[in-house]
Order: sequence, then C-alpha cells, then structure tokens
Amino acid sequence: MLDQPLTLPCGAELPNRIAKGAMTEGMATPDGRPTEELERLYGIWSDGGAGMLLTGNIIIDKDHLERPGNVVIEREPDADMAARLARWAKAGTRGGNHLWAQLSHGGRQTPKVVNPNPKSSSDVALALPGGQFGRPTPLTKDEIADLVQRWGIAAKACKEAGFTGVQVHAAHGYLISQFLSPRVNLRTDEYGGSLQNRARILLEAVGAVRSAVGPDFPISVKLNSADFQKGGFAFEDSINVVQWLEAASVDLIEISGGTYEQPKLMGVAGMEDEEAQNVAPSTAAREAYFVDFAKAMQDEVNVPLMVTGGFRTRAAMQQALDMGAADVIGLGRPMCLVTDAPRQLIEGREALPRYEDNLDLIPNWLGFLKRFQMMKAINGFAGIYWFYQQLWLLGHEGRVDEAYSVFKAFRTIEARNKAIMEARG
Repeated sequence: MLDQPLTLPCGAELPNRIAKGAMTEGMATPDGRPTEELERLYGIWSDGGAGMLLTGNIIIDKDHLERPGNVVIEREPDADMAARLARWAKAGTRGGNHLWAQLSHGGRQTPKVVNPNPKSSSDVALALPGGQFGRPTPLTKDEIADLVQRWGIAAKACKEAGFTGVQVHAAHGYLISQFLSPRVNLRTDEYGGSLQNRARILLEAVGAVRSAVGPDFPISVKLNSADFQKGGFAFEDSINVVQWLEAASVDLIEISGGTYEQPKLMGVAGMEDEEAQNVAPSTAAREAYFVDFAKAMQDEVNVPLMVTGGFRTRAAMQQALDMGAADVIGLGRPMCLVTDAPRQLIEGREALPRYEDNLDLIPNWLGFLKRFQMMKAINGFAGIYWFYQQLWLLGHEGRVDEAYSVFKAFRTIEARNKAIMEARG
C-alpha cells in the first residue's frame, strides 16, 4: 500500500512509499547559496504528504552547474552557508518526512554559459544542435580524487544541516553517468575500459559519502536502467552496478534512464532512434517508463528500489508495488502543480493530470518544423521550462499558474538564467 512505511537497510524508516523526485529548482543565489524561496518551496512540499523529498541537483563544483541557480557545496560551509542549509532542511522536513540532498556534477552537460570548457571522463562532446555545450576535456586522476572527496564533504555538510539522507546522482548523463557510458568514457587508465573501471568513480564517491555520514544515515544512488543509446550504458551493465552498490551499503537505488541526447526521463524524443533493451514488457510500463527494468533488477538484488518517471494513476503505482518492481514511487512533474499529490493519492485520488501532453511550443499547424533536430530539441525543452516556471512561482509567490504560456515560460527562464550568470560574474 502507498501509505505503508519502509525500513531501509541502515535502519531509517520512510513513513510511506511516495517520494518527490528530484527536479532542478534554479533558486539559489548567484554564488550557489540556498534562499528563502527554496525554503518556501520545500515547506509546501513537506506539507504535501510525501514520505521523502529529494532536492534538485546540489553541485559539488561551482564550475560545473547543471543550470544557473543550482545550490553549490564544494567545500565545508561557512557560517552563512551552514545556516542557510539548516533553514532549508528545517522547512523541508516540517511535515515529518525525509529530505534527501541530491549531490551531482554536470560534467559535459554543463551549459556553455556556465563553463565553455567543462571536464568529463573523456573529450566526447554532446551531440546536440545549437552549440549550448562546450567540448569537454578529460579529468586527471588527481582531479577525480578531489571530486570524490567533495562528495563526502557535501554529504557531511547536508547531514549536519539536518537533511535526513543524500543521493549520489549517477544517471541522466551527468558526470558519473559519463564515466559509466562506454560511448562517452574512452579512457585507458583505471577509470576506463571495463565496467568495473568505469564504475570506479561511483563506488569511490559512495565510499567517501559513507565514511562522511556513518552507517546509520541513508545513502541513495540514482542510476540509469540504460542510456537507450547505441554503444551506451546498457541494462546488463546496470544490474552489475546495482549489485556492487548493494555490497557498498547503499540503502535505496532510484532507477531512471536517458541523457540530454536521449531524454527518456522526460518522455521527450531524443536525437537518435532509441536503443532497445532486453527486458520483458508489462502493462505497468505503459505508464511508468522504467518499471520493467526495476522488476528485472529486483530479481537480482535485495536493495530497495525507487522508480520515477511517468506515474500518473494510483492503480499503476499500486501495481508497481504489488509486482515487486518498486519499493518507493517517485513523482516529479505532477508535484510542480499538485503539491499535495502524495496525500491525495494516499487518501484515494485515482489519477494525476498529464500537463505535459499540452505543452508544445510549436503549434500543430507548424508541426513540420519538428522534423528538424534543432526545433525538436527546443520544443521539448520549452515544455520542461514551463514546469521550471511553476516551481519559481511556488517558491516566490506560493502559487502556480496553469494558464502560463509555454512560449512565455521559455523566454522567462532563458532571461532569468542570463541574469543569474551576469550577477555571478
């Protein structure tokens, strides 16, 4: 049942099986500090009945943001930063729920306006039109070791601030995902080649986090079930990595998929044909993107799994729990507007709105433009920007606006990102 508690391997207990998935907020100060707007947003979500809230990307390197406005923890916090983190954690747990900090590094998916020369596993550039991302340079082994320690430093800072868990982001094409992918990771040292080598940075980061927070604090990893790209991280690789993570004392693994080039996580068409994976289909997968991958994974491991992506009906959520495909159901975009969706679902609501079905930037009469890769990418990201704007309204004004136009949202977010970068200097 959705309202059933879940005891994690470390001994911590989630009060129910619904979690707010991580969604980028873009509400930090230009230098990466939490704000009153983040407190307001997470207070609203905390009141909404979820058993656990995951933050958006908290970046461990200020030069590798996922977007302007990310929170950054790259060293031990000063007094002001510690106080801001503590206020955020207090607001985000006021409903008796967990609040977990998602710790990440953009790698080659760092926008060029943030860093035209990002670092990655190798020098493989993103295959996206528009020139929004620079060609990366490979990290040195000393730089990798430094980043591994930063994951531990950030985790410790979040624990001390009052967050009740952390998540290492190893999915969606961000830095650790770049190391895991044989398509992106062309290294010939101990961080490249075999799957064990490609997973080394992930396991080292998890080890640093566990050392920093101790045995009783929840650690999660967000991992792709697959990249869905030819030559990318495949489902068979994912199963092996999950087994290693279970042995490394990870308490919850969130199963997702895709990258910026193949945004399966958002249900948006990618830049190439989707690479099929050898996983048996089920009726539940018609709604939830990754549920069948999680079900196949549950046959190989005992670590609790969280599945996020596509869930809109109570029946599909319950089916995923009943069939053993998931221990926790993650909700993302619906909670940008229905902020108390977890409580409503637990109390019997049958379905949540699919706002994304009506968020095309390009009208039907110009549908032929979607044949062009550049326009297809812009159209997909414009819909995502509409959800960004709803979060901004919640954080700043405590309200949402379903009538907000997709075009206006696209223009507004782009202008806001530019202003943040100008203030950042």
